[in-house]
Amino acid sequence: MNAIVFDQKLRFVTDYADPVPGEGEVLVAVRLAGICATDLEITRGYMGFRGVPGHEFVGTVIKGPRAWRDKRVVAEINCVCGQCDMCLRGLSSHCRHRSVVGIQGRDGAFADMLVVPERNLHEVPEAVSDEQAVFIEPLAAAYQVIRQCPIERRMRVAVIGSGRLGLLVAQVIKTCGCQLQVIGRNPLTLEFCEKKGIQGTPVSELVPRGDRDVVVECSGSPEGFDLAVRLLRPRGTLVLKSTYAGDAPLNLAPVVVNEILVLGSRCGPFPEAIQALARREVDVESMISRRLPLSKGVEAFELAADSRNIKVLLKPG
Repeated sequence: MNAIVFDQKLRFVTDYADPVPGEGEVLVAVRLAGICATDLEITRGYMGFRGVPGHEFVGTVIKGPRAWRDKRVVAEINCVCGQCDMCLRGLSSHCRHRSVVGIQGRDGAFADMLVVPERNLHEVPEAVSDEQAVFIEPLAAAYQVIRQCPIERRMRVAVIGSGRLGLLVAQVIKTCGCQLQVIGRNPLTLEFCEKKGIQGTPVSELVPRGDRDVVVECSGSPEGFDLAVRLLRPRGTLVLKSTYAGDAPLNLAPVVVNEILVLGSRCGPFPEAIQALARREVDVESMISRRLPLSKGVEAFELAADSRNIKVLLKPG
């Protein structure tokens, strides 16, 4: 099959072995997939991944239980054992033996087909288009922020980073009715925020005052962490969404001195993301900058790394 493969170098191949589902797994034909910051970090060494990247996708089940066959689906990315202490405690996303679609130990969605566990599937309703559905995984991650850190109307909240995830996080937090500000470097994405009624501020114009109750760090840069700490009031909450490739020196002294609560935040609730898209509560279509065939995947990665583009999609076939 056709696939984008990373093995120290990113390349498009036409002879990658077709995946074969094992017990409890299904075979999914990919309809559309999205490139995110984690995919870009993989090409810089993140997780030491080798194989087919890609974890944001919508597809059609072509082999598996009859109840799922021909269904349009998305899938949670953590593939778990169901038997370790984390799974038995209801924390299966932290399974001791997990593989992660397109990120750790398992091929992903930048291919004609991929295999995922049946238990990971969610059917996509007719009210949600393929273009919307490809955002379900990162939108779920955005909803995880307000699951872990409930936001009240009285709160002052900042999102650092106006990239793909930052824009989704900001739209989700906006529904809480708090005082919200997005801080970034890209005029294009800051303008997107303003159009959605969210204050967008260039980092060059920001004067940190140490008065925010919550800061969500989505910049993907260690400098974003430093800025977040300076923005927070004592005993404020820092929600970390960034993943950094390689060593990232951080000044942790202010975290201790100001007794800042730090929350790592990763995957989130798919049902809430699906419902939000079906109700048109979050705009994702306006974030799509380019759609390219899978055969142009290497070029698509280059475009995704360009600040003039927000979201780049790949279509097999």
